[in-house]
Amino acid sequence: MAQQNGTMQRKEEVLIEALPYIQQFEGKTFVVKYGGAAMGDNLRDTFAQDVTLLKKIGIRIVLVHGGGKEITDMASRLGIESQFHNGQRITTEPLRDVVQMVLAGKINKDIVAMINRFGGRAVGLCGVDGSTLNVLEPSSVLGLVGEDVECDASLLSLLLEKDYMPVLSPLGVDKSGTVYNINADLAASEVASAMHAEKLIYMSDVEGIVVDGLLINSISKSGAVQLIDAGQVSGGMIPKVFTAFETVDAGVNKVHIIDGRIPHALLLEIFTDRGVGTEFVKDPA
Repeated sequence: MAQQNGTMQRKEEVLIEALPYIQQFEGKTFVVKYGGAAMGDNLRDTFAQDVTLLKKIGIRIVLVHGGGKEITDMASRLGIESQFHNGQRITTEPLRDVVQMVLAGKINKDIVAMINRFGGRAVGLCGVDGSTLNVLEPSSVLGLVGEDVECDASLLSLLLEKDYMPVLSPLGVDKSGTVYNINADLAASEVASAMHAEKLIYMSDVEGIVVDGLLINSISKSGAVQLIDAGQVSGGMIPKVFTAFETVDAGVNKVHIIDGRIPHALLLEIFTDRGVGTEFVKDPA
């Protein structure tokens, strides 16, 4: 009985801790970039439950997804070689067709079906639909990849107003109608900026910023620059940090990097005081 009472107390504490965040974020827009290990079979249902719960309590969710592993696997099955430059995929015309087939087709519809199974009212689309992701300039080295991208959020806003959850695959189009592959992180940033989202949350395969074995829960741009200058933030985390603050500067209130390998990481980051990742915030005025 004592153990049962202790469990009930912990549940009550969790709900009490979450209540002010639920009140604060009702009616706000969150953009979630879904990819990496979070898309693994053992975590799909918990992710679908999380975004559905967020929607049910009044948070407007826009989901942007990747799918690099499945693109590589399908290309290999079709005899198309995948090449990379500095970790980014070089997209030839045959590979672009594979990207379009896998991202806008199989992966997008699998995610939509998964969320709808829990009552999330998801709708799948890609950046070509409604000219949502417009490519202003292609990459000079990566082939059919959009480098300078602009988001027209009209269709996304319309779906949100009708109580749907848009699930967007990162394909874009230029004025001539040519379709481009777009980095999912970049697409999510452009969507969040265009919608003036309350939060942009990257589901990644890293915890966030870790210094001397300790996770930094919240950091401003000046604090991040100090850590970079001191060599405490390095490698692939540096471009992630600068992209996060570019998004904050563009009007998004907070950007989060969280470890998608943790079950229910999304809820833990949003509804607990410490969270499970790193949030990037504006410098104090």
